[in-house]
Amino acid sequence: MEKVTTKKSADWISSRLSTPEPPRILLILGSGWGPVVEDLMVIEKSIAYSDIPGFPVSTVEGHHGTLLLARMGDVPLYVMQGRFHYYEGYSMQEITFPIRVFAHLGVRGVFLTNAAGGIDPAFRPGQLMAIEDHINFMGDHPLRGPNDNASGPRFPDMTAAWDPRLRNILMETASAEGIPLHSGVYLAVSGPSFETPAEVRAFSGMGANAVGMSTVPECIVARHCGLRVTGLSCITNLAAHLGGAPLTHEEVAESARDSHAHVIGLLRGSIPSMHAQLGE
Repeated sequence: MEKVTTKKSADWISSRLSTPEPPRILLILGSGWGPVVEDLMVIEKSIAYSDIPGFPVSTVEGHHGTLLLARMGDVPLYVMQGRFHYYEGYSMQEITFPIRVFAHLGVRGVFLTNAAGGIDPAFRPGQLMAIEDHINFMGDHPLRGPNDNASGPRFPDMTAAWDPRLRNILMETASAEGIPLHSGVYLAVSGPSFETPAEVRAFSGMGANAVGMSTVPECIVARHCGLRVTGLSCITNLAAHLGGAPLTHEEVAESARDSHAHVIGLLRGSIPSMHAQLGE
């Protein structure tokens, strides 16, 4: 991949996705979340990741690999249809490169979504979880190496990495719309293998409610850049032996699609409020 600065990539995107009101929100869609775009927003412009200087290429099924300039009513937003994963062979710096690019473009908040395995016994496939905290169990860290002092401090605080006020908007929207919504801790592993039963028992003991293979590096870098972060996990399967059957990526994508109506209702009700709060 060509070595490109985040500013150069941001300038390239800005020249092609110009808009009178720059988006305040970057929405990153994880496995199985792509279809929400068609029912939720109007697409004004789109660019393939492969055309954007410095962007990796998404190789995972269900990740379209497209950047959108979209609009939900009066709310403009950037939408990444698909993300990059550590298990694809990219470095931590490569998979979080887009976060730094959009910080240059002026976004103020990042809304992360993913498909996750349920560890909490109360969870069922198809349910949603608002991320209240995370555990980085990936064995690497996106801020390792020389610090980018222009972006943030050497030792960024992670006490409230997942913004409580933005999460409250999700919880209040879910309550108003009658959408079941859990709140919990997301644990990230490097993948690509699913977790063993022993690992799931260990993760449960650590306080994790769900487990996946993404999201945490993006959150860390977003906070390093001073951006506010919120996130949703779609519980697409029960982790390891909890579901009683072998796990497949197809099962994960199918369960994410099954939660479509609740996802639409939650995003439609919460994003305008988040946009307003990020403008304060």
